[in-house]
Amino acid sequence: MLLEQEVDVDLLKSKLKEVFGYSHFRGNQEEIINSLLEGKNTFVIMPTGAGKSLCYQLPALVKDGVAVVVSPLIALMKNQVDQLTAFGVNAQFLNSTLSKAEMTRVKRDVLNGECKLLYVAPESLTKEENLTFLQSANIAFVAIDEAHCISEWGHDFRPEYRKIKSIVEQLGNPPVIALTATATPKVQVDIQKNLQMEEAQVFKSSFNRKNLYYEIRPKTGAKKQLIKYVKQNKGKSGIVYCLSRKKVEEIAELLKVNDVKAVPYHAGLDSDVRMANQDAFLNEDVEVVVATIAFGMGIDKPDVRFVIHYDAPKSLEGYYQETGRAGRDGLEGNCLMFYSYDDIEKLEKFNKDKSVAERDNARILLAEMTAYAETSVCRRRHLLNYFGETLDKDCGFCDNCLKPKEKFAAMNELLLALQTVEETEESFGIDHLTDVIRGVENEYVKSYGHNELEVFGRGEDKPAEFWNSVFRQALVYQFLEKDIENVGVLKLTEKGENFIDNPTDIELSKDHVFSDSSDEDAEIPEPSGSSIKACDPVLLDLLKNLCKKVAKEKGVPPYVIFQETSLEEMATTYPTSIEDLSHVNGVGMGKATKFGKPFVDQIKKYVAENDIVTATDVVVKSSVNKSKTKIFIIQQIDRKVDLEEIAEAKDLTIDELLDEIEHICFSGTKLNLDYYIDQVIDPDKQDEIYDYFMTSESDNVQKALQDLGEDNFSEEEVRLMRIKFMSEVAL
Repeated sequence: MLLEQEVDVDLLKSKLKEVFGYSHFRGNQEEIINSLLEGKNTFVIMPTGAGKSLCYQLPALVKDGVAVVVSPLIALMKNQVDQLTAFGVNAQFLNSTLSKAEMTRVKRDVLNGECKLLYVAPESLTKEENLTFLQSANIAFVAIDEAHCISEWGHDFRPEYRKIKSIVEQLGNPPVIALTATATPKVQVDIQKNLQMEEAQVFKSSFNRKNLYYEIRPKTGAKKQLIKYVKQNKGKSGIVYCLSRKKVEEIAELLKVNDVKAVPYHAGLDSDVRMANQDAFLNEDVEVVVATIAFGMGIDKPDVRFVIHYDAPKSLEGYYQETGRAGRDGLEGNCLMFYSYDDIEKLEKFNKDKSVAERDNARILLAEMTAYAETSVCRRRHLLNYFGETLDKDCGFCDNCLKPKEKFAAMNELLLALQTVEETEESFGIDHLTDVIRGVENEYVKSYGHNELEVFGRGEDKPAEFWNSVFRQALVYQFLEKDIENVGVLKLTEKGENFIDNPTDIELSKDHVFSDSSDEDAEIPEPSGSSIKACDPVLLDLLKNLCKKVAKEKGVPPYVIFQETSLEEMATTYPTSIEDLSHVNGVGMGKATKFGKPFVDQIKKYVAENDIVTATDVVVKSSVNKSKTKIFIIQQIDRKVDLEEIAEAKDLTIDELLDEIEHICFSGTKLNLDYYIDQVIDPDKQDEIYDYFMTSESDNVQKALQDLGEDNFSEEEVRLMRIKFMSEVAL
């Protein structure tokens, strides 16, 4: 028997080298494979990039029969089959993309024993014809990839996965190996229960991806930050995740017009386009893929150097899995997320049509996501704690570690939080515990008599966000733990009980405070240490003087040439060509061509004299697609359509429409609004406002109203005449 085991080991290692090119197993791969080969049900929890696929691919090569691999995505199947085919392995997939002839060929290979791995979607498994076919095949084992899809507590619940167990029974109960890269303790229990494999051997690897750098940034000026980040990583492969197909298309186009080789990927694209874009990324014909969460599951590209979440993900499991696609070769892997609570609120709205249970679960997952984004605790410790793993010290390699937030003495606050858990008998979640501490006398609190507790209202002087943070930090530092059986419920650990008996000095961190809303296009202050400085005051003075000089030569006020905000951006980004200048806010190609040359020459001279490294990467070129509204407005004005009708067609107020028109005009497009202005403004009033702007040093509307007399003129009249003036004089 010992000799046979040695032969098997030798055979495994031989196949490992011969087929996959590896000399050694990684982590606990060998133990997992042996468990499966011994006919045992096996449960594998292993982070992305740790080699899960090998755990069922290699056994399939040494066992008789075919391994049936249940996989959730067609893209995932294709990628894995392509890889195995390249290794010389007969692997096939069975899904809706195949023709009848191709299906027949696949089934023949399986029945003849030639096919070693057959990838099947859970939906395909349930079809009677496929089930009948598989019952005739010699099945070595069943591998269930992305097993978290079975659990309604997971981040990507797929009802079809619930049927897998009954299918396995109909196939004669071959051994099962279930694999996932993201599973909280609750999800682990749920997977085993649903597959009826509580007795399975469980192999759990550490979730700590030490080479990944985690960072969260406010979603302010996100487009500009994105362009700059991607250009700073030119030549490196990256993935940008967005929540909606529309946003994927918009960001992909934004990157492309800013000279980044990028392609979109989402389920709404034609399958041929989707596959072509995926292959282009894998083959390094493009640098960046902008995608919904569908992209990347099972994609084995080891050298993805950055993963950016442009929108907040739906769950911390999803975030972990998606960031895990960076640095799978163990080298550089940067994980950046733009965050605004506004994104969380949008996601909550998406859940409103779900069942009560699904809605509650989604709300809990979003709360965990919010807590991670806003925490000032070491991000790696927070992540690992979520997956039931502890890290005894800060990682030193995340934004919170490198730029720590202010700490405060928190012995009394932590003690109160733990006492509240104790007095409520360890049966409630953070929201309820926070209500008790703050003395919120709602019906839920009163129904349990918690308004009578000693701890009730003792923390009323601090907001709910503060206490939420205390509870979450207590979890990270192991004073509390989550109840596996009851989602969201907190329990005391032995460490927490000891703290209640013997409180000691402890410091906690103040959480990040993010804006409730995002402004993706906003101007942003540059981070410290950046090569891009804030507005250069010396250059700004030079440009202002030049603007006055040009204006005097032209016989117009300086603001007609360029507004001050445009000059400030020039003194920040140092545009050294007419093309670069045209992308400055409020300039456009028209004004850049007409007035730009002396300004570009001035900037070039200043840059050369002061040895300045320019950074045109912070100038964001607008996507053509994003300009559809502007094009519509220009066309309607050309047709002399009343502004009220234009506003109604685009669901805008008149003020909002005037904002759009001003932006168009000030960026260098000439507009003729005479047909409308003549209807609504008296000719004498027109002359008076026009003359005012000709002699004024400022185009500020409020100052104009003050100077002209607010009783005589409306803001709308002044704005319309300013547009007329700029179109006729500046353009």
